[in-house]
Amino acid sequence: MELSSLKYVSQKREKDFNKLNIYTVEELVRHFPRDYLDLRKITLLKDAYHNDVILTKCEVLNVEINRYARRPFVKALCQQCGCMFTAIWFNQLYVGGKLERGEYLFYGRVQNRYGMGCQMTNPSFERADKNSNLKGLVPVYSLSGSLTQGVVRVAVRQALRKVRYPSHIPVPLQKKYALMPLNEAYYKVHCPETAEDVKSGSERIALEEYFLLISAFKVIKGGRDDARMRNYSVTENDLNAFISRFGFEFTNGQKTAVGEIFKSVRSPHKMNMLLQGDVGSGKTAVALSGVYMAVKSGFQAAMLAPTEVLARQNAALIEKFFPEYNVKTLTGSTPAAEKREIKEELANGTAQIVCGTHAVIQPDVIFKNLAFAVCDEQHRFGVAQRSSLLEKGDGCDVLVMSATPIPRTLSLIFYGDLDVVTIKDKPRSRQDISTSIIPERRYSDMIAYVAEQAKLGNQTYFVCPKIEGDEEGTIMSVTELYEDLQTRMRGVKIALLHGKMKDKQKNEIMAAFKAKKFDCLVSTTVIEVGVDVPDATVMIIYNAERFGLSQLHQLRGRVGRGDKKSYCFLLMGADSEEARQRLSVIKNCSDGFEIAEADLKMRGGGDFMGTRQSGKMLSEIKNLKFPVETVFTAKAISDEAFNGSIDANSLAKIAAEKYRGLADVTLN
Repeated sequence: MELSSLKYVSQKREKDFNKLNIYTVEELVRHFPRDYLDLRKITLLKDAYHNDVILTKCEVLNVEINRYARRPFVKALCQQCGCMFTAIWFNQLYVGGKLERGEYLFYGRVQNRYGMGCQMTNPSFERADKNSNLKGLVPVYSLSGSLTQGVVRVAVRQALRKVRYPSHIPVPLQKKYALMPLNEAYYKVHCPETAEDVKSGSERIALEEYFLLISAFKVIKGGRDDARMRNYSVTENDLNAFISRFGFEFTNGQKTAVGEIFKSVRSPHKMNMLLQGDVGSGKTAVALSGVYMAVKSGFQAAMLAPTEVLARQNAALIEKFFPEYNVKTLTGSTPAAEKREIKEELANGTAQIVCGTHAVIQPDVIFKNLAFAVCDEQHRFGVAQRSSLLEKGDGCDVLVMSATPIPRTLSLIFYGDLDVVTIKDKPRSRQDISTSIIPERRYSDMIAYVAEQAKLGNQTYFVCPKIEGDEEGTIMSVTELYEDLQTRMRGVKIALLHGKMKDKQKNEIMAAFKAKKFDCLVSTTVIEVGVDVPDATVMIIYNAERFGLSQLHQLRGRVGRGDKKSYCFLLMGADSEEARQRLSVIKNCSDGFEIAEADLKMRGGGDFMGTRQSGKMLSEIKNLKFPVETVFTAKAISDEAFNGSIDANSLAKIAAEKYRGLADVTLN
């Protein structure tokens, strides 16, 4: 149903909705709130802590409009219980025409300005009368263009009356598990009366999505045990001779993983395996052992990476350990003439190994006898992309690797189409990274330490959550930090990196940083997956409370890649007991699997399993908060649907079609 069928949705507003990837009324209903304003309780400013978001009642005494400041603003002088405070709106001059003397309800963030009193920044406001709309639980949506919260709320309420969402869970199972109707769940999420409405509605929608995902995995896994098309001739002696090239003894976990791959490639069925390991557990060495099994047997192998930098790093590593084989690198920036030559060599078999990005899975890339494929950083690729690589070789064995540890119980559900092998231990030579939470009073000392480390030849990462900060000043942006550090650390060479840069520019900056042309790199999380920089010994993360624990662990893993002692410093933008509790987990633990378990318990399923794991179908529900038990319930219902007396053929088709159609959406 077209968005234009909704009242008040003009052609311009429809285009703004399109920018949010919302093209139909059905998609609008699935545009879930990113937050809720809890307007059930009025709080006095004297009872609020720094950075608390509250609803408060006050009297506006005077309004000032400054159109000529660097950031134009409207400032209101307010009074509450005899105490004065200010409210300020940046780049919202229209507010000046709406505010006048009188009583108002303000909803926003409170900031204590170090002896200058309290201030509320960019608060929502309404006249304090009985007709106020600031009451109850009010949904807050992501916006685009000229869309406002009011416009989206009105449009969503209309859409809820027009859309009907039938459940794909068999009716007997809906009754057995006492599941609420899906339409009711959508209404509770968008128009809640209580926090329990949000909770129950979110759980029901998430249950439906995971039921379909797990059911789709069952369909995909059903054809997993295809007969092997190629027989590997590599022997254990061959394999041991290759492993000796690394110059160190594999850990027990690596040995077990290599053994599982060796057993799989010599079994009657093709391999489809997930190799899961913590940062620095040696997954790449295991993967290269698998590549060797294929090329030693006379076949071709491919290694797919999410970025060109990582692809070239893998290629350099393979060239080092496979000197007797023809290794090629194929990426989007490979010159056209070189691309044609590489494609010819892959087609005629003279190139035995190729490392590359998504360029490897383009339709015009043809292999003579591809037998073994590796997907590095599995979470960056959708199932459809992985399937495209497999289609390059008839009965191709596949090994996907993930450096994002997830609890085994979840991995068995989440990667339902794969056999899971986990490396738990780390190489004995790898040192633990010392992690500290840095208070604001020690910030200057930390910067001085970084400058001293630069003189010693050690490098530092500075990571911020966003490219641009917020108007409230609570989020440090990469551009602001880059400018500030250049002033604070004169003589230190600093580079800037973020996701809005072109791939070529990002690759050049990362390569230059690795080559020690820069001492420090100020970046967003684009460096979460990147090259090994042995001389990077310090990781500094701003607004650390805004990251998931597993993501913090991955960022921390960017340092400590060499033989030098390394450090991770966590800075908080908003201090709270919950934030300190979460960050203390990172401070006191270096085991990625333990951290993943803690992250799961603290943040629930909605945050833990977003776009990173599952593509667009589940990315739509990333704003929903639900307990991880919802996923296990979905698996139980799916198992019962497939294994019970219910005919699951139609369900299987629906699940496979929906999942496969959307699974190729990946992270940038």
